[in-house]
Amino acid sequence: MNSATLEAEDIKRAITRIAHEILEKNKGTENLVLVGIRTRGVTLARRIQDKIAEIENTQLDLGILDITLYRDDLGAGKQNPVLKATEISFPISGKQIILCDDVLFTGRTIRAAIDALMDFGRPASVQLAVLIDRGHRELPIRPDFVGKNIPTSKNMKVQVMFCETDGEDRVLIINSKD
Repeated sequence: MNSATLEAEDIKRAITRIAHEILEKNKGTENLVLVGIRTRGVTLARRIQDKIAEIENTQLDLGILDITLYRDDLGAGKQNPVLKATEISFPISGKQIILCDDVLFTGRTIRAAIDALMDFGRPASVQLAVLIDRGHRELPIRPDFVGKNIPTSKNMKVQVMFCETDGEDRVLIINSKD
């Protein structure tokens, strides 16, 4: 059985709250950049970028990060990696990076993303913004900004859908039997 946990308006409110929390914690936009993890983390980063532009009347730099080659499960042969471009056209050294992803689960994707970022320089800090935190961490990683905490069992799947990639804004909880 699938159930919608967040609808379009809920997602919009969560992103607005995340943007305000980012600005408050960082005391504005100075030295702040956004980096989205492909694919839906990029959409989240763009939406946060738009909301911050609306609030502060300034456009933050936004980078796109592909973590495929940094994944720790490549050697297990379970993945058929498809490489996409990482697009970070600005220096990250000394910057306050807001790393964005749609769902935080085990923490392994974020570990891979941090490893990938370090190949581009040494940021002043890396803060994590996620739309959904579903728990079940395997690594000591926690988000700084969360749209919604959704407790799940390990056999459930959280599916984030954005208009840009999926034709609608919605978050679904999918039981593994479906």
